[in-house]
Amino acid sequence: MDFCCQDKYGFIEAALDQRIKNRRLRRLRDVTPLNSPEIKASGRTMINFCSNDYLGLARHPRLQERAIEFIRQYGAGATASRLICGNYDFYRKIETKLARLKKTPAALVLATGFQANISAIPALADQNSLIFSDALNHNSLIQACRLARCRVKVYRHNDLTHLSQLLEQPLDNHVSRIFIVTESVFSMDGDVADLAGIVHLAKQYNAFLIVDDAHATGVFGSKGMGLSCGHDIDLVIGTFGKAGGAFGAYFACAENLKHYMVNFCAGLIYSTALPPAVMGAVDGALEIIPEMDEERRLLQKNAQYLRQCLHDQGWETGNSATQIVPVLIGKAQDALDLSGFLEENGILITAIRPPTVPEGASRIRISLSVSHARHHIDRLVELMEKWQRRK
Repeated sequence: MDFCCQDKYGFIEAALDQRIKNRRLRRLRDVTPLNSPEIKASGRTMINFCSNDYLGLARHPRLQERAIEFIRQYGAGATASRLICGNYDFYRKIETKLARLKKTPAALVLATGFQANISAIPALADQNSLIFSDALNHNSLIQACRLARCRVKVYRHNDLTHLSQLLEQPLDNHVSRIFIVTESVFSMDGDVADLAGIVHLAKQYNAFLIVDDAHATGVFGSKGMGLSCGHDIDLVIGTFGKAGGAFGAYFACAENLKHYMVNFCAGLIYSTALPPAVMGAVDGALEIIPEMDEERRLLQKNAQYLRQCLHDQGWETGNSATQIVPVLIGKAQDALDLSGFLEENGILITAIRPPTVPEGASRIRISLSVSHARHHIDRLVELMEKWQRRK
């Protein structure tokens, strides 16, 4: 058949049909925030257990006020990339503040966590590099490793013995540099990496260590600055769009690495800078987060309470030790059914299915916020028990 006569959209329909057949089709859902943690979805008020707004800052008055201040002073947009004319003076001030809090020599702000990850690793690695990546790293890190176009060895999740065994293997003479890539808090499992052990291995084998601290920023560490804080890590990547309640991402690193990224990180070089309103909100968040130790303690206390209640009912939450509490279901349809039941009863928790998680590891992912009162959690626990009884 002449190619010109083929249906050029055929592959799109085929791919969507396959997703429908496998019950993996995703659709965007309209929601309206009401108050933390309530939203309106499908015309009903629901308790939101999906949000990453761990500290409840997304609607905090100081973030809103600072965003308004910045937009009045600087306008609505940054107008260009930071290397052209979008590097307004507030970037330097906020990066200096962030570096001080992160206990690193320098920091660099970028647009999104996904952009930061997929830009950083290809900027640092060449085709002769060798990357050791945790098996359960976020998709953005997986995509980044692929974009680096070098060899990647995946080590078993949180298994430092396996990582050590891989590092001990003789290197090809052509290997130019070695990287270890991990999250600190794993986004789908809520467990925590042994950063002290990984740092030790990185030093032992002269590996460049990259840690995605996104789900720990604001929640753990000194002044809420993440689990990476105080560790000797070459590049820390984090976001302001989770516990920070705003938007954007950052690198925390050495001064010369910051200069390197300004020159080689495509996500920074070729992207319009974050708008002033967003940076105003970030500035406000960086003032508030260090003062929220009590909220951090409450968040972890509630997470432990929820895990214990779920365990008492016979649910499996894996190795979760954070505000992210997965309920491991197994089959995708079962996870969808449970999510649907909860939604019918006023609770929004999305089913997580392949390809986001491995086959047979579908789950609902409960994301706790300090905005959740104990009665919100008790309502969820009550419904989880009700679901168990009806099966």
